[in-house]
Amino acid sequence: GLQQGLQQGLQHGEATLVLRLLRRKLGSLDPALENQIWALPPSQLEALGEALLDFHSVEDLTAWLARR
Repeated sequence: GLQQGLQQGLQHGEATLVLRLLRRKLGSLDPALENQIWALPPSQLEALGEALLDFHSVEDLTAWLARR
C-alpha cells in the first residue's frame, strides 16, 4: 500500500509539473487536454516533459497526444 501511494504521489507531481510548464509555454489549456495529460502513465509524462521543449503551439501538443 505504501509503495502504491508513493507511486501515485510521484505521478501526480510529474503531471502537475508538466501541466505548469505547458501552461507557461502555450497559455491556458483546454480541460479535455488536461484530462488526457492527467491520464498518462509516468513514462509518457516523462516523454511529454521532454517533447514540450519543442512545442510552439497547442496544436503541437494535440498532435503529440494523438500519436500516443
